[in-house]
Amino acid sequence: MVWVTMSERELHRVEVLAEVLGGTRSLTSAAAMLELSTRQAHRLLRRFRQGGASAITHQARGRPANNRLGDRVREQVLALIRNRYRDFGPTLAAEMLTERHGLKVSRETLRHWMAGAGLWLSRKQRRQFHPPRLRRERCGELVQVDGSEHRWLEDRAGPCTLLVFIDDVTGRLMQLCFAASESAFSYFGALQGYLDAHGRPIALYSDKHSVFRVTRPEAKGGQGMTQFGRALSELNIEILCANSSQAKGRVERVNRTLQDRLVKEMRLAGISDIAAGDAFLVGFMERFNTHFAISPALPSDLHRPLNLAPERLRDILCWREQRYVSGQLALSYERKRVMLRETDVTRGLAGQYVDTYAFADGRLEVRWKGISLPYTVFDKDQRVTHAAVVENKRLSEVLGYIQGAQALMPLPRVKSNSEKMGYQKNGRKRGRPPGSPGRRTEPLDRAAAQGSAV
Repeated sequence: MVWVTMSERELHRVEVLAEVLGGTRSLTSAAAMLELSTRQAHRLLRRFRQGGASAITHQARGRPANNRLGDRVREQVLALIRNRYRDFGPTLAAEMLTERHGLKVSRETLRHWMAGAGLWLSRKQRRQFHPPRLRRERCGELVQVDGSEHRWLEDRAGPCTLLVFIDDVTGRLMQLCFAASESAFSYFGALQGYLDAHGRPIALYSDKHSVFRVTRPEAKGGQGMTQFGRALSELNIEILCANSSQAKGRVERVNRTLQDRLVKEMRLAGISDIAAGDAFLVGFMERFNTHFAISPALPSDLHRPLNLAPERLRDILCWREQRYVSGQLALSYERKRVMLRETDVTRGLAGQYVDTYAFADGRLEVRWKGISLPYTVFDKDQRVTHAAVVENKRLSEVLGYIQGAQALMPLPRVKSNSEKMGYQKNGRKRGRPPGSPGRRTEPLDRAAAQGSAV
């Protein structure tokens, strides 16, 4: 028994031609049904009588294409890829073969050859499966933190960032806060709201953003911690960074949910600014947690009381650095020159380091051994440093600052060539000075001159 592979169109032709041979259908009707000419229908009927149903199949089926590349070319191409382009994809490998070796092979042909030889895997085959991570067992043991930049207020305001704190055990939203971007000060404010409402958790789980993790191992200052990490260390809270976005999938998934539900609810509520949005988030979190939060495996809560005075917490949640005091009792801070006022304390600080405390409201304090020092500030040209390195998550905030600063700057004045050459006016009229050679001392009357000439 021989098996013959046929398409639906070929099966349909066999059925119609069988009716013609059985006498139940005319050849003209069969040609109209098969959408063929009567002459072509005659040819198919003759082949069907002689060879049966297998004669109706396409005669080129199973045969190599007439324009196919030979096996020798295929082996040559695969040998080059194995030796020189093993980690290249089909598109780039095809370009290299054409440019450097004069072998013109289409991208899809090369893809088929490489896949057959095991030199390339499709994106589906390269997909990595991350093992699921079980939830923690008690509330407050691990809190996932992330920031989501989005047009939360749609076209009613510009884009902003929503800082999200979600409990890993229950999936409860613990803290939501709008901010201009993901920065240390914005996370300081969100963390203070979290601590006031719930207390201190055991650990925070975040991505590898520079707010949480020192991105340059060669950095000398900061004891290997960022400003946010230093604050968490003083509060006895651990910070852990996920190696992939899938590891903190709970907060990633809730970000997508919030980008749908929160945006629509704020639209219905008529929210059009960040301040009103922050006030709306309180009730939204209660409704969200009622619908989606689950019960923890163990009922005990690992949150610890804060037990800190407001002044102490304020000094922790700020940007703290050390600055060197010069012989003139001056120090530099963010392109500003800070001059310490001469007192009994500051006279002996030349050549020593003092602590600077920058707060979210813009205040700056200079301290030495906890003593606040008086100072005055001399502003320099306040602008973003030329070719500054700006992270993608802070790009919107930085561009907004630049736009506001440029609007306040006066328009540049273009100097003329005379000003560039240093020309100064002497008060005299243009022309030769009196008594110089070739200068007429008396004006000639044009009419009199013409009369004398005549």
